[in-house]
Amino acid sequence: MQNQEIIKIIENLKGRRGYEEKKAFKLGFSSLYAYFEDKILKEKQAIEDQKKELEEIKSDTTSEKKEKKSCGCC
Repeated sequence: MQNQEIIKIIENLKGRRGYEEKKAFKLGFSSLYAYFEDKILKEKQAIEDQKKELEEIKSDTTSEKKEKKSCGCC
């Protein structure tokens, strides 16, 4: 089953289609569809990685704040 989002992207390439096809084949993809499918997958993975990093940073800062308290009055 083909992703409609990828099909729309390919349809809207217009003048850049030749450039994108050359780039896709140079990178070893068998079709323009496969190239954009991989590109979208990598973008989603990057977003997930950023979210995980932010969660780790938040958890690290909260644990550091708790550890820095040395007395019961603060």
